Amino acid sequence: MRIFYDTEFLDTGATIELISIGLVADDGREYYAVNVDAPWQKIAKHDWLMENVVQHLPLVDGIRRGPLGGLPQFRIDRANVTVKPQWVIANEVREFILSTPEPELWAYYAAYDHVVLAQLWGPMVNLPTGVPMFTCDLKQEHVRLGRPPLPSQDGGEHHALADARHNRTMAALLDSLARPVELLEPVELDPEGADA
Repeated sequence: MRIFYDTEFLDTGATIELISIGLVADDGREYYAVNVDAPWQKIAKHDWLMENVVQHLPLVDGIRRGPLGGLPQFRIDRANVTVKPQWVIANEVREFILSTPEPELWAYYAAYDHVVLAQLWGPMVNLPTGVPMFTCDLKQEHVRLGRPPLPSQDGGEHHALADARHNRTMAALLDSLARPVELLEPVELDPEGADA
């Protein structure tokens, strides 16, 4: 069974730090979590993350500009049930995946997502038994099928759960295009080649 997922993360060029993760299984189960252990001070210095990701997170009193035009200020709502320590997220993601029969992981531009997912448990050798060692890439499937138009996402871009749901929507379209067209029954021709 497929699990579509998305992660939001801080990429420093040296490390990739989880901010949030969303998973959606083919059977309708969903999971979403925000990493309370993310490096929030570094994230506050990252303009793109501030404009595109942080606004979707559970915050106390939103995002405010710092004094004298300084760094934006925000506080993650630690009372929100989706805000959890990374070790809890790792356990819950593992259980979500392992409770899925024959799990397949799918993401859009999946390379970084797989690294972020795998690093929930540390180095790749610590990947729990039963968690797939690779993620199938929806973008690769999109290219393989000739780059057909994909459905637009109705808001929520860069919210990990909204993106995971949209990944499932894109997969449904790509599935419909990948199915072979049923051929008509063969027509037998008159062996003489023509009517009299």
